[in-house]
Amino acid sequence: MNRRILIVCRNNICRSPAAEAVLRRRLERHGLDRRIEVDSAGTHAYHLGEGVETRTARAALTRGYCLAAHRARRIAWQDFEYFDLILAIDRGVLEELQRMAALSNRPDARVELLTHHATQHRDDDVPDPYLSLGASFDAVFDILEDAAAGLLTALAAGRPVDTPPAGEPA
Repeated sequence: MNRRILIVCRNNICRSPAAEAVLRRRLERHGLDRRIEVDSAGTHAYHLGEGVETRTARAALTRGYCLAAHRARRIAWQDFEYFDLILAIDRGVLEELQRMAALSNRPDARVELLTHHATQHRDDDVPDPYLSLGASFDAVFDILEDAAAGLLTALAAGRPVDTPPAGEPA
């Protein structure tokens, strides 16, 4: 494995497992799946061991992603040592991960927003469709696919993943 990437949301039953599936698919299509490991976790333990939320699973299937094997897990202190890059799904999760990293054995852990890599969507947060009345599951997948494409471009080019795509502000 050359790189290890962890995607984190609150409960690991909706946005982060969806993002994991999207990124895995992109890596497979570009022959990078053996060089880059991807996982997901949540900052909370409310749904430990549960599968993906039903509406997320349905939206994923319509786009060809199967999330049936996923089981929710909570981020662990060891994750800050194991993963090269930890991607937060929104600013609230980012702040929580930064606090955790500061207290871990790896205060220098690379933690950033997943949406930093999006080229078409400008919002920092992937909206939570589980709780939000205004966020659709399809819109979430649009954002995740955009961010995964941008991240893949950076990884395939060998560019440090914290460098924005050409023409984007730093």
